[in-house]
Parts: sequence; C-alpha cells; structure tokens
Amino acid sequence: MTNSLDTVYATDLDLLYDEIADALAGSGYIVLQNPLPDDLCNGLLLNLQQQDTALNPAGVGRQGDYQRNNTIRGDAIQWLEPGVPAVTEFLCWMDKLREAMNQRLFLGLFDYESHYAVYEPGAFYQKHRDAFRGKPGRKLSSVLYLNPEWDKTQGGELVLYDEAGENELLRLAPEYGRLVLFLSEDFPHEVLPATARRQSIAGWFRIKPL
Repeated sequence: MTNSLDTVYATDLDLLYDEIADALAGSGYIVLQNPLPDDLCNGLLLNLQQQDTALNPAGVGRQGDYQRNNTIRGDAIQWLEPGVPAVTEFLCWMDKLREAMNQRLFLGLFDYESHYAVYEPGAFYQKHRDAFRGKPGRKLSSVLYLNPEWDKTQGGELVLYDEAGENELLRLAPEYGRLVLFLSEDFPHEVLPATARRQSIAGWFRIKPL
C-alpha cells in the first residue's frame, strides 16, 4: 500500500519536473531553492567534510588533452560513486530527474556523472563551456551548493553568460541547498573567487555518441 506522504511527494516531484522542463525548453536554465530534502543535503555535506584527504586538484581538458592548470581553475574534486547512503540517494534523485527530462523533452540523456568541488579562498574557474555544440557528451549541467550560512559578501558566484559569452545572464551566490541546471552547450560560465571555502557538487547528464 502506498503511503499518502509518498504520494504527495511524488506529486510535488512531478510539478518540479514540469517546472524544470518548461525552463529548459525556454531560457535553457533554472535556479531551484532547496529542491532536495534537507536530510539529503546534510548527509552530502557530512560526507564531503570526510573527503578532505581524498580531494585532488582538478584539471582541464579530456583524456589526452587533460592537464592541471591553476591559472584556469583552482578547485579540488572527488568523483561520486554509490555506496555512502547520502551519495547513493543523491545519485538516485538525479537519475529520476534524468528520466523525467527524457520523458518531457526527449533529450536522450543516458547517464549522470558528478563530483564534489571545493574552492579554497581565492580559487576560481575561468569562463568556459561544459560542452561544445554538435559534440557528443555532456548535455545538461547541474550544480548543487553545500555552503551553510553563506554570506553574499563572500563572493564565489557562478556567472552564466549568453551563448556568445558576452552578456551576463545570471550571477548566483552559492547558498546552501540551491540547485542550478543549464544546457551544457549553450552557456559559457565561470566561478568567481570567494573569501571563504566554497563547496558544491558539479554534475553532467550525458548523451551517447552517435
């Protein structure tokens, strides 16, 4: 027998998925305030705090072009894998989102990859794209912020630009529990330096090569 609370939650999720799909089909991006359960965000934060020794400096490029360059990006990362309950629940939540976007927008998303991203004070990520038009791979980008009691004066904003990379569309403070989604091919973006440690989960829904 289905619990009535589960039914309400499912209905709320359907409304959330509709809202996300409408935004992606329109502007191509959306900012959501605390869409994930509080207990899940708290569990992810706790797990991240236990990962300090596992974090590694991030690089730029893929495969043969991969290199570390802190003049371009200065974050440290740890890829997420199922196992820890909070991480498993998060990956499950994102997989349901993947299925919902495929049903509503026929995006052909087949998997999701993500990692913790930690920027120490002063670290940044220069303007870049997560994917290039016409290339297989990342289709929809996500960022979940894990910064309790973040003060906007601390900086660390995500800045989203138009496709030409000239006009600023969005400047978003990395406040706890916020989730931003945007089409990977369409929006150059950057992470500005902060005066405090900045924590998030960066992720990408991918499509299969043709």
